[in-house]
Amino acid sequence: MALLTDLQERKARAFTTWADVTCEDALRWEARRAEQAAAATRLQHQQRTGTITGGITDNDRPAVTRLLTVATQWDHTRSVLAHVANHTPLPGPEARLLVLMLTLRTAHTGTGNLVGQDLTALGLTDPQDLVEKLTGCGWLTLPGTAEALLASRPENPTPITVPSLVPHEDKAGPFTFGKKMRPKLSGWAQKVISDKKLRKAKATAATRLLALTLATQSDTPGRLGPDGHGITLNALTGLVPVDAGELQHLVDQLTQADWLTDAALADTHLTGQLTERVLPLTCPLRA
Repeated sequence: MALLTDLQERKARAFTTWADVTCEDALRWEARRAEQAAAATRLQHQQRTGTITGGITDNDRPAVTRLLTVATQWDHTRSVLAHVANHTPLPGPEARLLVLMLTLRTAHTGTGNLVGQDLTALGLTDPQDLVEKLTGCGWLTLPGTAEALLASRPENPTPITVPSLVPHEDKAGPFTFGKKMRPKLSGWAQKVISDKKLRKAKATAATRLLALTLATQSDTPGRLGPDGHGITLNALTGLVPVDAGELQHLVDQLTQADWLTDAALADTHLTGQLTERVLPLTCPLRA
């Protein structure tokens, strides 16, 4: 599609030059048609790949190809984050992050498989205690103990169930995406929280949750908030359950991990720019 865009643009230039020489209105009409076709193809290419620029890039810089490539996928990530914000049964960012990852694993049927490494990779202070609290309140069910879940390995994963996500004949589930979409969203979240620089910095669960959130709350070039005007602190703390006073420490961690730059935390908004290296993981807000 990028090549087709280039060909249509070349066609438009050729017909314009031909029309200038011959003064034929029909040739100018053909040039306009080619320009319109190029614009339509460029837009379609951007929607499919999530590129910052068109398929033909400025200064020969490669376009950004995102892990999640279309706007509907980006909207689905935000719908899961919003659902988890309203349905996490325990307080705090660690519980929120764990519930988010478990929701993404079980979103379609309410069931899924988990291994110990899935939990230890989240930066949780005490994953066993947190799992026991989730099973104790009934949000999560396991065939065995939390300790056995943490000990499970890829060759013998533990089946898990989130009862509130199990579909019923008389009640639709909370999400509109299908079974093929679920692993894409789960894989995207796993890529974010296991980012090598976050792991190297031993980022906390709260920092990883903020990284996930900011990835879904930026515009196409990676500027935070709608049209790059920043994210309100009320919206941010609704998705990342920490006190506003704690946000500066989390922002500093993301800056040190080359995730965020030019960050400024004011009384009402967080502004800044996601770094070029993490743009492939972003889910831009619709204009």
